Amino acid sequence: MDQSFNQSKKPGFIMRMFWRACGADQRILEKCDYREHVKYACLGGIVTTTGLMAGLAGGYAFYTIFQPKGPALESGTDISTLVLSLLFGAIWGTVIFNIDRFIVASTGQGDGTEAITKNELIGALPRIVMGIIIAITISKPLEIRIFKSEIDVALEQDQLKKQSEFITSLDTLYNPRIKAEKAKMAKWEEEITRKERRYAELEDEYNREITRDDRRGVGPIAEALLAQMKRMEPDIKKIKQENKPLINTSYAQIERFEAERQKQIKASQRISNGLDGLLERIKLSHEIAGWGITLFITLLFVAIELTPIFFKLMLIKSPYDFLSDNEKELIKASEGIEVRYNYYQDKTGIEKDLVIFHESDRIIDEQKKLSEAQRELNDYIVKKWLEVQKQKVDENPEKFVSLSNDNRI
Repeated sequence: MDQSFNQSKKPGFIMRMFWRACGADQRILEKCDYREHVKYACLGGIVTTTGLMAGLAGGYAFYTIFQPKGPALESGTDISTLVLSLLFGAIWGTVIFNIDRFIVASTGQGDGTEAITKNELIGALPRIVMGIIIAITISKPLEIRIFKSEIDVALEQDQLKKQSEFITSLDTLYNPRIKAEKAKMAKWEEEITRKERRYAELEDEYNREITRDDRRGVGPIAEALLAQMKRMEPDIKKIKQENKPLINTSYAQIERFEAERQKQIKASQRISNGLDGLLERIKLSHEIAGWGITLFITLLFVAIELTPIFFKLMLIKSPYDFLSDNEKELIKASEGIEVRYNYYQDKTGIEKDLVIFHESDRIIDEQKKLSEAQRELNDYIVKKWLEVQKQKVDENPEKFVSLSNDNRI
């Protein structure tokens, strides 16, 4: 019989790869027309693309979480984190690819009509929920990558604002302490300065007194000034000895406060840089883009993720489906499996199929017969053995009798 109508173009490597991606049987598809080839290749292409996007999203999310933190506008590329993110992205993309592949392959054929009925939706609901979750996990990292420039600017402003608030709180904490120490120092230095200033004034008066034109030498006034200067020298020395250690201690306190303040400022830089995380970027992307654009991007990925599921529910039964059903029935028949559809109703009134496993039933029946025959043989053997033993007793009963010490058998 001429079957040239069934001879389609030989599928290439990429098409066969897409077939495997959607869980289609290559052997059956090769018997179908080109439209079937394209249909299942498109389904596999969507699954593959979703896996690739999931890998990119997962890798970017990993890099965003674990990259070295710094100012948003000055962040470079960390090679070690990049390598790890590529590895994680490959693993994550493979996981999502296999989940999508399972979802599409297990969706089935629906009712074989274009309409999506209520029962079909209820049956596909778990797969739809899984698809929505996967779509959201893919869309969010890609969303923050789309708005990266705007997010970096907003994040830099938030980091500077956070650091400024922290520095203000540090000033509120340390400035009063430093001011108090400076006030103590000023008081102690003023005591020394006041004494030294009075000593300098006396010294000036003394010098003027001994150098007047109308008198030469040291007169009574000069001697009084000199005596007063000598009395002040021990006081100045004593005040210096008492106040200098106190001033030095205050200097040390101020230096310690300043060191602590600078240390806290550096810590505030690390804290403000820590704002550069995945959650903060997602929040900023929502603020920058608005709920409308964010919802649109999410719905776009949800549509891409759920397209294979809804398409499979909408597909009309095609030659591939009939050939696939035929092969399944042949496999069941060759293995001795019989299915009587809608054979009985359970307690809730739902129709159930009766599955008969002829091959296993045959083996069970054989085992039952073998067991019954073995029991009959065992009974016959015991019966014959008993007859032989009775004959031996009849021939020589003394052999089977033994007397104990108390003459009892």
